[in-house]
Amino acid sequence: MDILTAMNISGSGLKAERARLNVASMNLANANTTRTIEGGPYKAKSVVFGAGPVASFRETMDSVSAKLRKVEVVEVVEDNKEFKAVYDPSHPDADENGMVLFPNVDVNEQMVDIIGARRAYEANVTALDAIKSMALKALEISRR
Repeated sequence: MDILTAMNISGSGLKAERARLNVASMNLANANTTRTIEGGPYKAKSVVFGAGPVASFRETMDSVSAKLRKVEVVEVVEDNKEFKAVYDPSHPDADENGMVLFPNVDVNEQMVDIIGARRAYEANVTALDAIKSMALKALEISRR
């Protein structure tokens, strides 16, 4: 595997984790949004990453296909969990029974997702630093 391919792999991982972090942050920001443009409460969203076919480590590393060598956000999907119904007759979005539908955002789940995305992002940055260090050492060796 050449250095540019390794950098592309880590770069695609950074991009994918940034998307995951953005979606989790958006979910947290809208955890109490009871009215959206589409109507009804905000629906939690999740990021779906794309993966290459299962192969041995050697086959994956020797593969010519660039598709196998990067992480992609395939889509952002809405969570189908039930909304939280809360009794609050003074709320402007309360129905005739005084019930308000709140988003299906699980704050703890979103925080775990943010921590996971942050750690994966840091791992990719560390990999990029290692790649850069190896490239500099290779240049240093070639000068001698």
